[in-house]
Amino acid sequence: MTGPSDPDSPQAASTAAGSGGAGRVPGRAPQGAERTAAAHSDPENRSAPEETPRRAPGPTGTAPAPAEAPAPAEAPAPGTGPRTGSRRRAIRRTAAVLAVLAAGAVILAALNSGTRHGHLDPRSADPTGSRAVAELLKERGVTTRVVTTAREAADATGPRTTLLVTDPDRLGAGQRSAIRSAIDLSGGRTVLLAPGDHSLSDLSPGVRSEEDAGSDDLDPRCALPAATSAGRAGTGGDLRYTTALPGATACYPSGGHPTLLVLPTGTTGGDTVLLGSETILLNESLAEQGNASLALQLLGSRPDLVWYLPSLADSDPGTGPGDQDKSLLELIPAGWSWALLQLFLAAALAALWRARRLGPLVTEKLPVAIRASEATEGRARLYRKAGARDRAATVLRAATRERLAALVGVPPTRAHEPTALVPAVSARLTGEPRDVTALLFGTTPSDDAALVALADHLDALEREVRTS
Repeated sequence: MTGPSDPDSPQAASTAAGSGGAGRVPGRAPQGAERTAAAHSDPENRSAPEETPRRAPGPTGTAPAPAEAPAPAEAPAPGTGPRTGSRRRAIRRTAAVLAVLAAGAVILAALNSGTRHGHLDPRSADPTGSRAVAELLKERGVTTRVVTTAREAADATGPRTTLLVTDPDRLGAGQRSAIRSAIDLSGGRTVLLAPGDHSLSDLSPGVRSEEDAGSDDLDPRCALPAATSAGRAGTGGDLRYTTALPGATACYPSGGHPTLLVLPTGTTGGDTVLLGSETILLNESLAEQGNASLALQLLGSRPDLVWYLPSLADSDPGTGPGDQDKSLLELIPAGWSWALLQLFLAAALAALWRARRLGPLVTEKLPVAIRASEATEGRARLYRKAGARDRAATVLRAATRERLAALVGVPPTRAHEPTALVPAVSARLTGEPRDVTALLFGTTPSDDAALVALADHLDALEREVRTS
């Protein structure tokens, strides 16, 4: 028979059912027996030695002790320990760093907002902006005015103006009509930048576009003074044009089709320039070949330059390359993309710096040492109060099966299989016949007395097998 200190003793459950009602079974050691119920019912709550491994400080989860047990030491209030204070300080420092980075990004964006306006903008110093050509025109006495609507552009035109339309295919029907009226009546120059068939039918009838200009840099091969003085320039790589209109001047041909076309208008002195590529106006390519010379002569022939950047209000909701859907990354300016990448890297480094790293297990002394018998008695009272006869019977039978399996030579993995355990146990019995299957694998006792009787029969069965 097992001793009182045996943690696998099945007598804890019988003590739980019998204490205060059915009584204690004679010859039993309640302290060692009740400790078994705690060990089998919840491995987390079994009695622990004075030192136990842990990962983080917290409540031990032991069962309530009797009144005579020493009172446990008061734990520090949550959030008042030194470790919590250091964690809060670390969070505040990280938040401060992120706030400084965000504020710096906002300040830089505000400071640069006056010089970064996007693609083909004469105020933009970005590689795809056109601030360089605008500054060169300013040095030569040409005044540049930026407009964003077709009405403003038409009203600003005249014999002394050059109207540059940066995205003709983006315009709606009403906007194209307004620009066409300005071309016919102004008497000045109109430069259409890379117009396609979508806009040519209204802005320059009689001209068709041809795609896929072979080479970026082309030779003039025409008598236009601006082209002959500029020489080789980057007018290719995009659109080419064909026309049968009289008086047209075709320059910079690629595959037999010009990439620069100058057409006279009905008003004396006026003309329309079709430029198949935007390369000669970009900051990044202005200094290459004769790009700067050609751009200055095309845009600087009049003292006033109206630079028309079509807004969303002037856009045609139908077709046109300017209305194609763009992804979120395409809509973010290049400078902001780098800023977001830097913020992401800073956040990742801060997370790696302050992240909690799980180290080896740390042992610490419990604040109060509780005897195993006291914890077992407390768990037994909880069993009895809850009427958990099913749980108590399961614990008793499981512990008995494991010990019997070790005595009769059944592998531990098959200790809970009736076909393996029952024949081996029956072969060791020498007394009166008994139903071993019902005893080890039976139903739940109906009351506390039946639970105590089950504990007696299991104890007798184990004693007989052990002494046989």
